[in-house]
Amino acid sequence: MHHASIRTANIHRAIAFYEQLGFTVCERFTAGITLACWMEGLGGRIELIQIPQPRPAADAFGDEHYVGYYHLSFDLTDVSDDLPTWLSNLQNQFAEASHQDGEQFQPLKILLEPTQQMIGDRVYEVAFIADTDGLPLEFIRVLSKG
Repeated sequence: MHHASIRTANIHRAIAFYEQLGFTVCERFTAGITLACWMEGLGGRIELIQIPQPRPAADAFGDEHYVGYYHLSFDLTDVSDDLPTWLSNLQNQFAEASHQDGEQFQPLKILLEPTQQMIGDRVYEVAFIADTDGLPLEFIRVLSKG
């Protein structure tokens, strides 16, 4: 896959958010009349596109009847030895950033605390957070292979 595209109400706030996750801007451009960029990190590439006159996003995480793209998922198996510690550090990072610059950053919104889940023959640690527009992001780690 080349990239996943995310529409955002405020591209500058979204860039700052994803930079906190370890992404870096690799290309800035315009899409029609609006600002856009590609960012790379955590083994993938995303595209951010600022939307003029945005409306709130659907609650993909909380609405069990929602149909459509649900979330992006990032594998932290090679990045971190412990998902709860990684998430706690990220939460502290966002708390400090929001204290320093409340206009640009908000405290991290955790949608699902780290939990273990059996998928096929593997046990995963799984956690969900919300980005600046409330879109769910999943972080997983392989704990064991069957």
